[in-house]
Amino acid sequence: MRLFILLFSLLLLPALASAEEHGGGEGEAAGPAKIQYMEITPKFVVNLIEPKKFLAITVQVLVEGPAADAVKKHMAAIKHELLMLFSDRSIDSLQTMEQREALRQQAVELIHKTIDKAEGVEEEKEEEPQEGHKRMKKRDYSKLPSAGFKDLFFTEFLLQ
Repeated sequence: MRLFILLFSLLLLPALASAEEHGGGEGEAAGPAKIQYMEITPKFVVNLIEPKKFLAITVQVLVEGPAADAVKKHMAAIKHELLMLFSDRSIDSLQTMEQREALRQQAVELIHKTIDKAEGVEEEKEEEPQEGHKRMKKRDYSKLPSAGFKDLFFTEFLLQ
């Protein structure tokens, strides 16, 4: 009899877990926005500045809430801008981890700007930094259409 109860409870366990995942809980408040990773396909394969050198790179973006729709909606513009960013490189400028991280940060800024521009938000004019001062201020995207775009990751990075 114990064996029968154990087997019966094991059969019901997946159904209960599935019901909880799909909003089966009672009295739950609206949860946080859904976070998801989206792969930009196909992967980028671009010629570098040097002859017969190329970069193959796979990109995934982290989006939250309605930004996933904005990324999908403007995917052609995002791909174009990333393609231009990646192909304007020399092999020497992509050798170290710091250089690759700088490229990743440039891609994040570029996607924010691309989404905002496509949604009709004018780009702010940046002031020229005074001599001897580097400008380190990041733009606040929290009130812009691209606010739900959180980050970008290189999941494959091949130089040849």
